[in-house]
Amino acid sequence: MERADGGRVVLCVLCGLPAAGKSTLARALRRQLPLRQGWDCALLVYDDLIPEEAWGRGEPPDGEPPLDSAWKRRRRELLRHLERLLRALRSHPAPPGPAAAPPSWGRFLSCCAEQGLLPGRGGGPGTRPLCLVLDDNFYYRSMRHEVFQLAHSLGFCQLFLECPLELCLQRNRLRGSPVPEGTICRMAQRVEVPEPEKNPWEQNSLVLSSSACAPEEQCDSGLMEAFHVQIINLLGAALENPVKQNEENTEQKEADRAICAASTVHQADQTCRRIISQTMKEAKDKNVLPSEMKSLAEELNKLKAEFLEDLRQGSHVGNESGQQNPTVDPAASVLSSFQPVLLKTSKSDSFLRWRAQPPLTPAPGLWNRDAG
Repeated sequence: MERADGGRVVLCVLCGLPAAGKSTLARALRRQLPLRQGWDCALLVYDDLIPEEAWGRGEPPDGEPPLDSAWKRRRRELLRHLERLLRALRSHPAPPGPAAAPPSWGRFLSCCAEQGLLPGRGGGPGTRPLCLVLDDNFYYRSMRHEVFQLAHSLGFCQLFLECPLELCLQRNRLRGSPVPEGTICRMAQRVEVPEPEKNPWEQNSLVLSSSACAPEEQCDSGLMEAFHVQIINLLGAALENPVKQNEENTEQKEADRAICAASTVHQADQTCRRIISQTMKEAKDKNVLPSEMKSLAEELNKLKAEFLEDLRQGSHVGNESGQQNPTVDPAASVLSSFQPVLLKTSKSDSFLRWRAQPPLTPAPGLWNRDAG
């Protein structure tokens, strides 16, 4: 679909580990596409648009922001801002702001205005095709699918920068504000590379190796040169094959399953933490010996880790086809998994008497309190 000014739009999602070279490539695209290919190109850099305080101080729990953190709220806001911008590019008027505009809306508008993206305000790209580059880690497939869902009638593609973990860590140490190394390591374990052979909506995807390039600013021209033909072909394919409405509907169930799975694991993790905390408090109140307290804590935390891993693999709430079963209450699975630990015997008589107490049950609303 053409923009109101006659041009067409491709949403290009950059993804990969921190320090893999995404921002370097984004800057190269911003400079080279208008000069060599006759495209307009604009960048939306998530690190610039999401305020630093949304990340909190220090390393987040488990190496990534919790699902209900300020970080996640800011990402939701940014997604809504992007949706407004795309509507404006289709219909020409300046994007209407939300009724109670958050500070992020002002940052987003400023970023768009600086790059001439705002129609009706003395800006707006011309009739040339526009490549709108989203620069973020996008390490979960569900994050990228959220952008795909906004691309109805537009082109959509993914550029995944592949880089060895050790090299990313090395480059990261050279930054002025490095990302916590634990965060990068855990992200490397969870990153989901595009799989166009399995997911039709990922058909316009390209996996590039950036390991041969020098750090950051030293290689942006070299990075673009190395992948120039591949990238141009990818953008051209996305431009000529815009996302259709039926494609968006076809992939909706997959996105919902991914979101459901992530939410289920998060809720189970919160419930496990509460059960462990409540159990340890009750043990302390019953004067359980310190050595046995330590043993209990180790046992419960080990069980929590095993339970969550099983849950991720679908062992607790999956059906025979491997899909999430909405009729199974994950809270019940948590309690049934923890009950053997709370009831089994121990060398200590006092510990045995304590464990023989009625099984622990969560307080009312324990599970649903974190479901939002």
